[in-house]
Amino acid sequence: MGFGRYLRIERSLSPNSVEAYLNDVRKLHEYISKHKEEINPADLTYADLSDFIMFIAGSDDAPRTQARLVSGIRSFCRYMLTENIITEDPSVLIESPRTGMKLPEVLSVAEIDRMVNSIDLSTPEGHRNRAIIETMYGCGLRVSELVSMRLTDIHRKEGFVSVTGKGNKQRLVPLGSVALKEIDNYMQRRMTLPVITDVNILFLNRRGKRLTRVMVFKIIRSTAAAAGIKKKISPHTLRHSFATHLVEGGADLRAVQEMLGHESITTTEIYTHLDRSYLRDTMMMYHPRAKH
Repeated sequence: MGFGRYLRIERSLSPNSVEAYLNDVRKLHEYISKHKEEINPADLTYADLSDFIMFIAGSDDAPRTQARLVSGIRSFCRYMLTENIITEDPSVLIESPRTGMKLPEVLSVAEIDRMVNSIDLSTPEGHRNRAIIETMYGCGLRVSELVSMRLTDIHRKEGFVSVTGKGNKQRLVPLGSVALKEIDNYMQRRMTLPVITDVNILFLNRRGKRLTRVMVFKIIRSTAAAAGIKKKISPHTLRHSFATHLVEGGADLRAVQEMLGHESITTTEIYTHLDRSYLRDTMMMYHPRAKH
């Protein structure tokens, strides 16, 4: 399908995002086919799309799912414009549902220390799992960025790691001494694996292949349970904690945005809501009417 190629090549979306957007278009096709005798994408109107969105809103789908679906439909319309299938975009006036701001779960430094210290280093995977946690927390990585991290991405002399994020966009993230030390400890165990299939991938399973996203989820959750942490966490919790602790420490929001790989500063600003004192201190420091 041309739309799929457009998403992969021109939008540089991940396979998961491509599949989600294609599924959105399938839902639209199914809905329109029940209400119109002939289906022609070029004939789609604002009313058609609006009715479809209202139909979805009346289902059990969560607002965030609805918002993602609207994004998929908009992308489809932009694709049709690019391919000259349509001359006007019927999705321009469609509004996304309000999703509200859900503040992410965050671990304290003490809780992260408990997780790291709860790992049994006598097991074959012990050093690997400790290196995973320190790398995710120390660099603020997404789980997809962690599992695709290569040995050649680590620039020891400069103290950085090259990260390939969403849309295949690359960024440099500082690599702290703690994370680097745990990676070095893990590398000694990594070399003892009987077979290594993915030779340039950093984190491997017992069969010498790159870890899956699901496996990283299991590692993080089982480690949290072993540390007695009751919060509902995921690998992304370590990324949230990384950003929150930087902001709490007074880091510049633009620098945090760069390290996280956020396209918009608005996305990064959620971390100021986790630390209300950051907002007050910023106002008190810079606003001319803040001081008496």
